[in-house]
Amino acid sequence: MSDKNSKDLFDLTGKIALVTGASRGIGESIARLLADRGAHVIVSSRKLDGCEAVCSSIRDSGGLAEAIPCHIGEMEQITALFDAIKSKHGRLDILVNNAAANPYFGHILDTDLAAFQKTVDVNIRGYFFMSAEAGKIMREQGGGNIVNVASVNGVTPGHMQGIYSVTKAAVISMTKAFAKECAGLNIRVNALLPGLTETKFASALTGNPAIMKQALTHIPMNRSADPDEMAGTILYLVSDASSYTTGACINVDGGYLTV
Repeated sequence: MSDKNSKDLFDLTGKIALVTGASRGIGESIARLLADRGAHVIVSSRKLDGCEAVCSSIRDSGGLAEAIPCHIGEMEQITALFDAIKSKHGRLDILVNNAAANPYFGHILDTDLAAFQKTVDVNIRGYFFMSAEAGKIMREQGGGNIVNVASVNGVTPGHMQGIYSVTKAAVISMTKAFAKECAGLNIRVNALLPGLTETKFASALTGNPAIMKQALTHIPMNRSADPDEMAGTILYLVSDASSYTTGACINVDGGYLTV
């Protein structure tokens, strides 16, 4: 067997990885798996204590992790985050944009300006400038990987989730735009599109029996996902296993988008 064939394509040893929204849910699962595969994981979300708890657990399991808080809806916090990463590590190999906002659940006609602005600021502006700042570091070092956590709602708008769905459609388009312009810089940019997942973020859906019953009729696997079921696709997209993959938007949705 050649060295190429015997190489562990999922080994992330020596990589510096930043995961946003990583204090719980899908982001926490992603952070844990990347650390398990050898990456030094920067766990980020709005609240430091939640990040520290995840980091402590990762370190107790033998992994490498540190906490840097950041609200990606605040431009000055994005700047501070990347200044800290450059100062301490001088590089960034992986960015997973997972933090998101969904403050409004209701009819699209009743969306108020505050909910609209918060959702756009985090899900579009935040993802864009997180990707741009990470990409600048990656350009200087000769490459890297960015993965955006979008949503199946970006393809088929979710009921009573109008502005959230609009922003996730923008994330899908953003992923393709960054992928096209950054491919020549050896920066790959892809997206994960989760379906219905058991998280606090999705509790307005998963915590309502009537909504869940209706939702499951549209999911061929007839169940919601566990956050850990999203992390494997992220590992694939940030690893050498996907070395010829960029601009891909992968549905992990129990078959929802096939219905």
